[in-house]
Amino acid sequence: MSIIIAIDIGGTQIRAGVYRRGSIEPLEVRRTPTQGEGTAFERMCALIQSVWPEHESVEKIVVASPGPLDPETGVIASAPNIPGWENFAIGPELEKRFGVKTRIGNDANLAALGEWRFGAGQGHQHVLYLTISTGIGGGVISDGHLLLGAHGLAAEVGHITVLPDGPICSCGQRGHLETLAAGPAIARFVQEQISSGVESTLKGKEKLTAREISEAAAQGDALSIQALARAGKYIGEALAIFVHLFNPSVVIFGGGVSFSGNFLLDSIKESLEQNVMDKSYIQGLVIANAALGDNSGLMGALALGLLPDN
Repeated sequence: MSIIIAIDIGGTQIRAGVYRRGSIEPLEVRRTPTQGEGTAFERMCALIQSVWPEHESVEKIVVASPGPLDPETGVIASAPNIPGWENFAIGPELEKRFGVKTRIGNDANLAALGEWRFGAGQGHQHVLYLTISTGIGGGVISDGHLLLGAHGLAAEVGHITVLPDGPICSCGQRGHLETLAAGPAIARFVQEQISSGVESTLKGKEKLTAREISEAAAQGDALSIQALARAGKYIGEALAIFVHLFNPSVVIFGGGVSFSGNFLLDSIKESLEQNVMDKSYIQGLVIANAALGDNSGLMGALALGLLPDN
């Protein structure tokens, strides 16, 4: 059987998984630092070469990459934290280097595809996936198809405005969901409240993380509980918009912040219920945690590789 090589490009590491068509168990997985000596592209190529099978035919290479990109042309418009990857034709460059078909996809979109094919979205044809971590991203499966839009830029769910004139997002716009409810936003809120005199068991810590806030909330810290509930309120407001637009039968939450417990999830559900135009939108709606964990990028790339080529 032919081989698919799946690549997951992360902020700290690039992973390569080797899959035989028809199997979801990798024959091999290796990784290399995203940053380091030489360029990220050359390190990735060396990684691919290191897992290239000697006696089997490679059918295609599939890449899950951060940032806006065009899956049709194989061009990454920009990749956060990877210097030189502006309007970078990664697909054509990999095809030139290795001589096999290459496909690329946005990492959050492919995580949605992977969860639908292999994870918590199995059995559903209408899936909304949200990853809540350092940023907020996502993907949509509509009637059994990954929603991409005209240039592969659809479902940028973290950059919907939920608070006009709110804080400035990393993209330069104000009040986006990501700048109000992602991990750094939750930590920033807690630090601002502590600086203004609010008491917390986290007082004195120089650089907070969402994980520490979740742990403090579990121990009863009132400010941490408030911070998670506040983030959940904004996520629920955005989620109401998404269910109006896409009418999913399942909403899947991934990313480290999504595992912050019921203080976040209960607030999301309450806010969602308060903001939908009609309860029929949430009747029977399944809300689930992502099942693939750290393998979402590789499994999403594999799922894309299994789809028929255009």
